[in-house]
Amino acid sequence: MALQADRKALLEGLSGKFRNTIIDTLFKIQTGHPGGSLSAVEIVTTLYFEKMRVDPKNPKWPDRDRFVLGKGHAAPILYVALAKKGFFPEKDLETLRQLGSHLQGHPCAKKTPGVELSTGPLGLGLSAAQGMALGARMDGRDFRTYVLLGDGEIQEGIVWEAAMSAAKFGLDNLTAILDYNKVQLDGTTDEIMPLGDVRAKWESFGWHVIEIDGHKVEEIADALDRAKAVKGRPTIIVARTVKGKGVSFMEGKNTWHGKPISREEYEAAKAELGGGK
Repeated sequence: MALQADRKALLEGLSGKFRNTIIDTLFKIQTGHPGGSLSAVEIVTTLYFEKMRVDPKNPKWPDRDRFVLGKGHAAPILYVALAKKGFFPEKDLETLRQLGSHLQGHPCAKKTPGVELSTGPLGLGLSAAQGMALGARMDGRDFRTYVLLGDGEIQEGIVWEAAMSAAKFGLDNLTAILDYNKVQLDGTTDEIMPLGDVRAKWESFGWHVIEIDGHKVEEIADALDRAKAVKGRPTIIVARTVKGKGVSFMEGKNTWHGKPISREEYEAAKAELGGGK
């Protein structure tokens, strides 16, 4: 079903606000991961504010949809979305990565409402998400499980073990989304470990593949609907994105995987994002 114009405008507006909040937060604390958080903004926004069934007043509701942030270093965009959704006060964002805060540098399921899985070690997200999806089937529940993967993350062998078994079990209630920005901590994915034909790889493992522009909310929403309609096998949405999206001097640069933002850089970023100083 096509995304209504008012919903598209809402999601785009939220995405703009979330980018500003990410930059504000990471500048204030002088630590964190801007690049991979900015590349995933539209994906996370569309999931939480258009498609996923969640209840901030009841974070452990058995029939909620599950979201696993496989690329746990992108915690800032997850926290911003959870706060805006009402899982915890937005002022808590000011404590990100500080001692005693429930908003750790990588998501912690034990401390943070709305976080389904503690992630950080790359590669474990898809395996755990597969377990959630299989558990839903065994318990006769109709919730869906979503997992966001980094493209550097899919260089991990455990990802492909999970890809094989998810296809074996025909987990059509599982949707993976690949944040395909082609840049990781130490360089481009082609420089570090070339991924080759990503679509062909996932199809060869038995997955249904949908390719989209990962910064267009209407394409993301449509792909999520299409994935839900697929029966008998899991789906991966290959979302073409830009690391550091929205801030020109960060875009496509591996140095912005995790780097403090200076005052001058902050002001330039805010000017580009339309958020002022």
